[in-house]
Amino acid sequence: MTCTTRVRGFAPWNPQRKSLILVAQVQEVLDEYRQHLPLTIRQVFYRLVGSQGYGKTESAYSRLCETMNRARRAGLIDFDAIRDDGVSRHDPHCWTGVEQVLLTVRGMADSYRLDRQDGQPVRLFVKCEAGGMAPMLARSVDEYGVSVISSGGFDSLSAKYQFAMELAEYGKTEILHIGDCDPSGVHLFKALAEDIQAMCIGLDAGGVPTFTRLAVTPVQIEAMNLPTAPAKKTDRRAFEGETVQAEAIPPDVLIDIVRQAVIDRQDVITRQEVLDQEERDREELRAFFDGEAGQ
Repeated sequence: MTCTTRVRGFAPWNPQRKSLILVAQVQEVLDEYRQHLPLTIRQVFYRLVGSQGYGKTESAYSRLCETMNRARRAGLIDFDAIRDDGVSRHDPHCWTGVEQVLLTVRGMADSYRLDRQDGQPVRLFVKCEAGGMAPMLARSVDEYGVSVISSGGFDSLSAKYQFAMELAEYGKTEILHIGDCDPSGVHLFKALAEDIQAMCIGLDAGGVPTFTRLAVTPVQIEAMNLPTAPAKKTDRRAFEGETVQAEAIPPDVLIDIVRQAVIDRQDVITRQEVLDQEERDREELRAFFDGEAGQ
C-alpha cells in the first residue's frame, strides 16, 4: 500500500476563507482575459500582483500554485483555462476511414493559405523567452503569417544553428524578441542576437538579421508601472535597475505590442494582394473538389 501526502486525481476540497478569496480573484483574472486563454500560472500571478495587491514573493507564488492545484482538482477552476508546459507528445498518424480522408481533403480548400509574408520588405519572426506565452502570441500574429518561437533559457547551439540556416534562406529579416528585464534576460537577448548574426555571416547569408527588443523595456516598466524586484545578488552580470518578468505585462497589452510591431513593418498593399490570391485559389480548389464529388 502506497501512502501519499498529496491528493491524487479529482478531489473534493473544503478550503479556508483565505483560499476561497484567492480562487475568486483568480477567476476574475481568467474572466477578464477569457479571449486570451489559456494563461500560464505565472501570468495569473502577475495579474494578481498588479490588480489585486497580491504579494510578489516566491512564497506567494508557491501558495498560488498549490491553491490552483487543489482548485482545478475540485472543479473550481477550469482545467482548460491554465496552460502547463514541459510535456511533449508524439502520436502515430492514422485515419478512421476513407470518408475522413475525403472530408479532410475537401476541407483543405477552405483552410488553404499562402505565405502571407511573401513579397514583404522584411521577413519577421517573434521569439519569446517564456514558452508558455508562445501559443497566445502565435494566435495574435497568425493572420500575418509570422512564426512565433520560444527561446526559454539559453538556446542550444543546435537550435541557433538551425534558425540561422532558416534565416539564410531569406533576404532582410528581423526578430522581434520578448523577454524578462533582468540580468539573465538581457544577456540571453544579447548572446542570441550576436551568435545568430555571426552564424549568418559565416553562412554567407543574403543579409544579417536584425534583433529588436519588443518587451520588457525600461520605458514600458515606467509607463505601465509594472511590478519590480531587485536583481539577485548572486547574478553578477552587468545590469542596472529593478527586474521585471515578461508575464508582468497584461496579456492583452502584450498582444497589442506584438501585433502593432508586425503591422508597422508590413506593406498593406502587398499583404492584400496575397490575401486576394488566396481567395482566388480557394475558389478554384472548391470548384475542383465539388466537381470531383459530383462525378
